[in-house]
Amino acid sequence: MDLAPYEEFAKEKLGIKFNNINLLVTALTHRSYVNEHRKTVHEHNERLEYLGDAVLELVSSDFLYRKYHIPEGVMTAVRAALVRTESIGEAGKELGYEPLVRMSRGELKGTERAHDSILADCFEAVLGAVYLDQGYEAARRIVNEHILSKADKVIEEGSWRDPKSYVQELAQKYDGATPTYRTLKEEGPDHDKKFTVGIYVNEKLKGTGTGHSKQEAQTEAAKEGVKKYTTEYLK
Repeated sequence: MDLAPYEEFAKEKLGIKFNNINLLVTALTHRSYVNEHRKTVHEHNERLEYLGDAVLELVSSDFLYRKYHIPEGVMTAVRAALVRTESIGEAGKELGYEPLVRMSRGELKGTERAHDSILADCFEAVLGAVYLDQGYEAARRIVNEHILSKADKVIEEGSWRDPKSYVQELAQKYDGATPTYRTLKEEGPDHDKKFTVGIYVNEKLKGTGTGHSKQEAQTEAAKEGVKKYTTEYLK
């Protein structure tokens, strides 16, 4: 196979010249691709993902401990907000390795949600590959640049809090009422349905959210509700 695109990506986006570029190729190889090419491809990225997940947790934990004097429970919540699937999937999109990810034809036709999950897994696998090939400091630099650079914003906005609990706290404090959620719309086929939910306080709409489940949509609506309250009362 042509390794040049992987070498170029490593140099341009990661600032790295791999000693073993095949580690990066494996990091961007989904299990489904191996299943489709059993005769020529024998390893997918799940072992590297396992290693990268551990590196990500250590780097982020060390960073939060050293930079912020905040309680253990808050550090845990902030770390979870920084390294959740959506966050690291977005970091993967920013890095631009999506065209290099090898997956089956079936996965290529999959939902956007499935693709985002694969990109997040690949981000961790790439970290694992960098750690093995270049060492801890190189992996730490990538996490700092693409994940931990958002830490100040997460803390300032309070997005590390559970949105539904936080919006309830704000609604009770400023409106003396408990929020309720209403499903406003359902659309799409059963395997890829999307829900739109509104959050109401004293019958007033405070925000809407969409998701692939009602729970997910409620969480997104709660985030909008938090933004509305913080804009009106906490700025």
